[in-house]
Amino acid sequence: MALRLCACIIATVLVLAAGPLQARPLHIVAIGASNTSGFGVGEQNAYPAVLERLLRQKGIDAHVTNAGVNGDVTTGMRSRLDAAVPNGTDIVILQPGGNDLRFLGSKQVRSANIAAMVHRLHARGIRVIVYDPDPVPRDFYQWDGIHFNVAAHAKIAATLAAQIAIAVKPAPAAQISAPSLESPSAAEPSSAPPAPAAPAPTKP
Repeated sequence: MALRLCACIIATVLVLAAGPLQARPLHIVAIGASNTSGFGVGEQNAYPAVLERLLRQKGIDAHVTNAGVNGDVTTGMRSRLDAAVPNGTDIVILQPGGNDLRFLGSKQVRSANIAAMVHRLHARGIRVIVYDPDPVPRDFYQWDGIHFNVAAHAKIAATLAAQIAIAVKPAPAAQISAPSLESPSAAEPSSAPPAPAAPAPTKP
């Protein structure tokens, strides 16, 4: 149930790259705070490391970098975004977390920072997955009610792996574009020109 819930609440934005990604290594950066870094469970049990293992099991040569910083807020993530995400990155998983509101920040600033980071990554041609569940399932938490437990990290990684595996699957010969991960609310307008109108029939 929790896994299905997470699949529904992941907001995803996809920028299509030229050609299938699995023709070369897939470079992913996970940026966030302590629930990305793996506080209380260890980095090897945090979702970025688990995600890398799951993708490799699916035959995808993935390299996932954990760019989580304990105690970070979205303003900090935004300020270090370019340094944390090197050129050649294919996908960024952005987990903004709850520290903004925990440290008396505002929802408006948090939302603006998330939008600015997505925009910046798009400008660099990088795909973005924003993982921001609301509400977070209660059984995801450790004893402190703040940090994710091992089982939660595993569920998050499994959900993300399924989404990413679909996105990087080569399109069939008759299909023009790769499958999209976009949700209706996150989809961007198509840049393709409209189809020409059919000519009006001539009168006899």
